[in-house]
Amino acid sequence: MDIKRCGSRPSTTPSADYFTGSVRQDTIIEAPAPAHLRAVSVAFEPGARTAWHTHPLGQTLIVTAGSGWAQTWGETKQEIRTGDVVWFPPGEKHWHGASADTAMTHIAIQEALDGKAVDWLEHVSDAQFLA
Repeated sequence: MDIKRCGSRPSTTPSADYFTGSVRQDTIIEAPAPAHLRAVSVAFEPGARTAWHTHPLGQTLIVTAGSGWAQTWGETKQEIRTGDVVWFPPGEKHWHGASADTAMTHIAIQEALDGKAVDWLEHVSDAQFLA
């Protein structure tokens, strides 16, 4: 058994290479091998968002506070709110984050394939974000 005590792990600020705006991450699960599971609580301030990205084994989001947006490439942006659960299939190009004027927090759950859980792509432009 391994217990991670509340407050025992510091929050992190993700790289601006992969996020736009003010974002904070708190690791929930970083399972040791041979497990491949990772879960992170991600808090987005208004206007903050991920870059476009994919996951080799898919991703589940559980919105825990506020409201925001999620979009799959080539489809219409969707509102996501507290209590919503979002599934992105493996390889689906997408982004997610806060809305323009409301903060949003979600738990992001994904598994790694050959040590990699995400493939980062280009930033979401302001025009794409506000469309």
